[in-house]
Amino acid sequence: MTIIVHHLENSRSQRILWLLEELELEYEVVRYARDAKTMLAPPTLKRIHPLGKSPVISVDDRVVIETGAIVEYLVATAGEILGAPAHIEESLRYRQFLHYAEGSMMPPLLTILVINRLGILGRPARKPILAMFESHLRWLESELQDRNWFAGNSFTAADVMMSFPLEAARQRAGLDERYPNLLTWLDSIHERPAYQRALQRGGDYAYA
Repeated sequence: MTIIVHHLENSRSQRILWLLEELELEYEVVRYARDAKTMLAPPTLKRIHPLGKSPVISVDDRVVIETGAIVEYLVATAGEILGAPAHIEESLRYRQFLHYAEGSMMPPLLTILVINRLGILGRPARKPILAMFESHLRWLESELQDRNWFAGNSFTAADVMMSFPLEAARQRAGLDERYPNLLTWLDSIHERPAYQRALQRGGDYAYA
């Protein structure tokens, strides 16, 4: 089995490299640079999948898109390592955060990104969107009040999924010293050897 990660710089696909390192699965990386003006993925990614988005992986003759689906596929490939814990409450939290990362956190973060790029035109919308996003950060801070990781007391693929939105929130959406549990969690993932190896494989990454 040959796993190829079609990796776009400064993108959600960094999580896939990290997960592969955690799972100790062999893989190859094909890097893609963003357009300097639009910051979009290059057209060459459409040769891999018609949507031309990242992350996308090729596994022999199979192409898999969507971060959550790729994470679930790789966890299953590795024999459920870093998958859902046995305890029912932790298992439910695992699945919750696996989907929450993209389904609930990323839409407002993308909205904030667009607003920031609009400059003065986006200024009226920035404050209410950030205020709305604070409810996410307050809830997530409380979730880590009594445990080290999002599913429970053990690191899982749910933490891998949560990395990109919280890294992006640290950069542009108000994640600061008001949320010490979240900052401690970010420090913990950045210190993991597999995370560091993934940075070496993926190249420059603005959110680490």
